[in-house]
Amino acid sequence: MVVPNMTVPRITHIALHVDRLEACIDFYQRYCGMQICHRRQSGDKAIVWMAEPGREGDFIFVMMNGGHNLPLPNNDYRHFGFAVESREAVDRIALRAEAEGCLLWEPRDEAFPVGYYCGLVDPSGNQVEFSYGQPLGPGAEQWQQLT
Repeated sequence: MVVPNMTVPRITHIALHVDRLEACIDFYQRYCGMQICHRRQSGDKAIVWMAEPGREGDFIFVMMNGGHNLPLPNNDYRHFGFAVESREAVDRIALRAEAEGCLLWEPRDEAFPVGYYCGLVDPSGNQVEFSYGQPLGPGAEQWQQLT
């Protein structure tokens, strides 16, 4: 319940304490199109902010070095979700990830609101979904027309 006369909080970032900072930066740049919008170093601690182009003031990933790999059991589906422009884009990402050894879930089609998706694992063990046809992001128009 939101307290009366209080604005609703808005999510602005997710902070990831990662094992392989530079490899994670490369992963999110290549697969998600995210860019570094801030970077600082304090002794051995490196902190990097990454965002989708144009969303630097809206939502970012904060990545910090010194973390540990995140081993997840096979039935743990926690993940970051990214919407793409088409089913073909999901397939292209999956093919690339398979060749690079980071494909976690083959492309699959599921009933509303899940859509068509595949899953990858980043260099620190975080799971990342790429989807088309969910009621968020590209492909959402088809669902909005049905409601």
